[in-house]
Amino acid sequence: DLMHCLGLIELRFLLEKADGETIPVLEATPEAMRLAAALVRGGAIPKEAAGDATHVAIATAHGVDYLLTWNCAHIANAAIRSSIESICRNAGYEPPILCTPEELMED
Repeated sequence: DLMHCLGLIELRFLLEKADGETIPVLEATPEAMRLAAALVRGGAIPKEAAGDATHVAIATAHGVDYLLTWNCAHIANAAIRSSIESICRNAGYEPPILCTPEELMED
């Protein structure tokens, strides 16, 4: 949706300002889209949240190590994390660590 896109644009601007470099934009490859469909079909992420499945699948297919999100309903959710990881591994991918930024922070 528009607010999500604006948030990504703002994040990219902040990252560019922080270190002078841009982060790559990951493509929604056919492999990622198949994985997204598998996440929904397997029940790890509900059909109504197919965009969240796509988010996880793109990160997974591109070998991202960590997927930081505030989306605790369908991504950084301990109750469904094992289902997401299982579906990704069954498809031949190692899933990223799914967590909130707070969970990643060290004291």
